[in-house]
Amino acid sequence: MNRIPQHIAIIMDGNGRWALEQGKPRSFGHQAGVDAVRRITSECTRLGVKFLTLYTFSTENWSRPMDEIASLMSLVLSSLEDEIFMKNNVRFRVIGEMERLPKDVQEKLQETMDHTANNTAMQMVVALSYSSRWEITRATKMIAEDVKAGRLNTDDIDEALISSRLTTNFMPDPELLIRTGAEVRISNYLLWQIAYSELYFCDTYWPDFMEEDLHKAIEVYQSRQRRFGKTEAQVEE
Repeated sequence: MNRIPQHIAIIMDGNGRWALEQGKPRSFGHQAGVDAVRRITSECTRLGVKFLTLYTFSTENWSRPMDEIASLMSLVLSSLEDEIFMKNNVRFRVIGEMERLPKDVQEKLQETMDHTANNTAMQMVVALSYSSRWEITRATKMIAEDVKAGRLNTDDIDEALISSRLTTNFMPDPELLIRTGAEVRISNYLLWQIAYSELYFCDTYWPDFMEEDLHKAIEVYQSRQRRFGKTEAQVEE
């Protein structure tokens, strides 16, 4: 318990395939995925995780069929319940291009963020209409504007400055990244932030991801030595 990751990021993959394998529409899988979010959020809070970042909807997902997008947006609205946040003392936050979302979704997201702002046990961060390339491009433009305006010199640009301009600037980088659903790729998610994260891939579809699956991922994380470029001997010293 003294080596619980303080920040876990998850790519919640497999909702649609889970539903199709049961002869159900993809929207049925997304609804089941919300149930998984509830139980994993509760368990992460119980374990002492401080930040849980969930890849919910990427900028590339806007190219999906409009009926699926509409279903997902409706699900976002219905899933923002007080119970999941207030019961667990969880603060809710969003990263991504919120301005691209429907107005009613934007308003509900903001209302939930405001309502949970004083919760302190854990921060649950939803990546919604998010992509890492968009985020890095946005940060680069912000820095370029500051240089052009004379507020920054090029010598001022370093890793810390770039990190401060990312949408994740309020939290540490993830120690552990989990991807469910049997795919082994990052899918444009937190590319800057996961430079030294431990990666864990599993075949379990997200709707079937249980507390025991989370424990297994954490156990694998705990079995690894995080060297950050050093040798094994240096770390052990």
